[in-house]
Amino acid sequence: MAQLEQADSNERRQQGPRGHQVGTIHELWRYPVKSMLGTTVNEILITEHGARGDRAWALRDEESGRIASAKKFPRLLEFRAMYEIEPTRDKPGRVWIETPDGQAIDPEDPDASRLISNILGHTLQLENQALEDEKTNIDRKTVFGDVPVSEMKPDWTPETMPDYFQLMKNSFFEIGPLFVLASGSVEHLLKLQGGTALIDRRRFRPNLFVDTTPEADRFVEDDWIGGTLAIGEILALDEFQPTLWCVTSTLAQEELPRDLSILRTTAKEHKGCLGVYASVRTPGIARVGDPVALLH
Repeated sequence: MAQLEQADSNERRQQGPRGHQVGTIHELWRYPVKSMLGTTVNEILITEHGARGDRAWALRDEESGRIASAKKFPRLLEFRAMYEIEPTRDKPGRVWIETPDGQAIDPEDPDASRLISNILGHTLQLENQALEDEKTNIDRKTVFGDVPVSEMKPDWTPETMPDYFQLMKNSFFEIGPLFVLASGSVEHLLKLQGGTALIDRRRFRPNLFVDTTPEADRFVEDDWIGGTLAIGEILALDEFQPTLWCVTSTLAQEELPRDLSILRTTAKEHKGCLGVYASVRTPGIARVGDPVALLH
């Protein structure tokens, strides 16, 4: 990363502020194993393939051949994955997984998949090479909690909707390689819900969590659609897509309890969407504290 950092530094000196500032990077999150908890980092390289090291691993359901997720295996959120050795351009780094009972598992260990399968009560296989066409299993009856399917996807019914969600080509990502969430949107959703739920940014698994204080009177990311976000002096994101949420946002994790009202409120107030998926227009390093500016 040293060469990239030097190039980044040189360009910072050459360029001035970009656009209208809408916030700052408050947190950067990375999830080395799909659907497990991740960790925050102070800086990270972001390319067209997302944040380096994000969703590098996933669990394959050996029964269906599809990728497992918390949508169908909610106990995945009891595991945490992190890097012991950071990934680089040439090397994948080294991940370790903390199990619910505190064991440390190396996913490269031949016994790792069996240990995780035993905890979850289902045969799963750890993999770090995505196929061209990947799907993740869902349960039609529970994927949107207690929200009727038609409120989330008007053209779907419980009978006609697929029993899977399509993943991005050659990856373990869902719709986009990067998910960006504004603090103001989380605060706005909490107000609309009535303030009784523990609506926390961790439920939505952002890569970039943007502090947009004092904006808390609307869903802030709506303002970004059709524009470009400039982060620091190099990184630029565009092609924003509203993120349709599912039961994952309601599940228990750490001290946060299961709460179906979160998705219910999101569906009622914003068509089930919160935050945005983004494409990477210009790769670069994101750092906590970087200014975030909107360009149109």
